[in-house]
Amino acid sequence: MARPKPPTFDKRKTVAENRRARFDYAVEEKFEAGIALQGTEVKSLRSGEATIAESYAEVRDGEAWLINANIPEYTHGNRLNHEPKRPRKLLLHEREIEKLLGAVERKGMTLVPLSMYFNGQGRAKVELALAKGRQTKDKRDYIKDRDWQRDKARILRDRG
Repeated sequence: MARPKPPTFDKRKTVAENRRARFDYAVEEKFEAGIALQGTEVKSLRSGEATIAESYAEVRDGEAWLINANIPEYTHGNRLNHEPKRPRKLLLHEREIEKLLGAVERKGMTLVPLSMYFNGQGRAKVELALAKGRQTKDKRDYIKDRDWQRDKARILRDRG
């Protein structure tokens, strides 16, 4: 009997989150991608040390890469420790990579990592977003709408 597939985006332990990305970009679509890591990178991630605030993803030669993500060296590592800001290969299906490449080239969109986490099976994953950059006016509208939603919820809670 076949084993049932786990639900997608079942985050167990979030290691790093890019909270600024949802403000700076209008997220169109999300993808879950695996990361090709070296040995000490996994140990460093499990201790919760990573930043993806200034990182991005790009497609080169038919492969997706996570650029500028900082996973600091493992403190108890030896001379075989990893380089903290090296480009890391993202593991996606070929069809997903083609879809991302087409959107980036044609529509002028950006690949932004939203979070890095370990899923239920203990595999390191990145939640990647296909997003469009917001202008200053769009950001102001976003803030206004968010504040109105918060005030509306508060009014409804107080009255009912």
